[in-house]
Amino acid sequence: MLVLQVKRFIDLISKTFYLILNFKGRKIMKKFFSILLTLFIPLSFTNASKAGGHMEAEVIHWWVSGGEQAAISKFAEAWQDMGGTWIDTAITGGENARGTTVNRIIGGNPPTAAQFNISKQFVDLVEQGQLQSLEEVASAEGWRDFIYPPELIETCEFEGEFYCVPVNIHSAQWMWINNEVFEKAGVPKPNTIQDFIAVAPQIQDAGFIPLALGGQPWQEGLMFDVVASSTLGFPHMAKLYRDKDVEAFRDGKMEMVLQTYRDLNKFIDEGAPGRLWNDATAMVVEGKAAMQIMGDWARGEFAVAGKEAKVDYDCVIPGKEKYVALGGDVFVFPKNSDPKVKEIQLKMASMMVNPTVQANFNNAKGSLPMRLDVDTSAADACMQMGLELIQQPSAIMRENDDWNSPAFTSAWEDIISEFRNDPNYSVSAAMDDLEAVLTSGL
Repeated sequence: MLVLQVKRFIDLISKTFYLILNFKGRKIMKKFFSILLTLFIPLSFTNASKAGGHMEAEVIHWWVSGGEQAAISKFAEAWQDMGGTWIDTAITGGENARGTTVNRIIGGNPPTAAQFNISKQFVDLVEQGQLQSLEEVASAEGWRDFIYPPELIETCEFEGEFYCVPVNIHSAQWMWINNEVFEKAGVPKPNTIQDFIAVAPQIQDAGFIPLALGGQPWQEGLMFDVVASSTLGFPHMAKLYRDKDVEAFRDGKMEMVLQTYRDLNKFIDEGAPGRLWNDATAMVVEGKAAMQIMGDWARGEFAVAGKEAKVDYDCVIPGKEKYVALGGDVFVFPKNSDPKVKEIQLKMASMMVNPTVQANFNNAKGSLPMRLDVDTSAADACMQMGLELIQQPSAIMRENDDWNSPAFTSAWEDIISEFRNDPNYSVSAAMDDLEAVLTSGL
């Protein structure tokens, strides 16, 4: 009972500080939050090493919305069907959840498994020897033969060994549209960001919020990247994020992207600051807002609400060229002094890539499976769009944090957030600051 009470206390603190971190004093509060977690969390959890001969596993993740909870429950159910016990540690906010995992590892009380993104977020943990190699199960099951696309292997493989399990493919390149709102406003549904800006005033006049947004740096950064990629195309984006090509950055097109991004501000309501992404999605689901620019995980929220794709809502990848951004989630498995834990971890890793489990999880999550031999007969119209694109190598787009360090991504997103929220922050000043990050070597 005491453990449950302490867990609830930690979760309350996590949620509270998640909101605080999105306002002023973020760096100070981050430090305080980190110290607080270090002090309290080792007292509040049990891990797999205390499970005796049972397959008890604690999993840290940040899936707390309705659609996300429906998805993670598919993993939990599969694990329980194998005779295991799933200890669910859901922490609001990816940054908070990853920080908790790192603090737990440093404190000598690691979880069995923890969620990270398809990115470089966990590279330091691999290099420091803190993560369990999964090569034993990866080789035995032939992961390199079925994981798709191959870029996912690059994310998880270090010096020839697997250190993470990719569980899905998430694309950020979507506009989520409430069909009824557009009908009531008497305007056509957009195919591009520019199409939307052209009809947004009429949506506003009809009494609706044109664009639902959660005013948090990562959400603002996501929206900026969708504006940029749909305007510039992936080859140009790769010159910026991968190659750090200053000439491409200064060719005049990025200024246009920044101005378009700022133009969207006119159509966002005053309640945006600090709003969670799923609350913004709910505004579209409930018909309060016309549209949201968000990753395909939003589809899970429409599904939980009983909405039908292409009937109640529409999903559009903006731009002339259609891309599937290669984002998504992985699970890593921290090393543990108890040798029994490794066996549990390898079994869980195997379970997560199982084709049946992949089908159940991704249908609920709104994401695409990380293998092509999965039964997708239950996929809705929006998921089918993604499935068709993901099989076209030219349509696969790498993202900022897939090439760059968390420090680079954070610095870039901070500038984008400040630019959106400060009308006195000029396009030219933002260009100078972004170029400084681009050439910083972060």
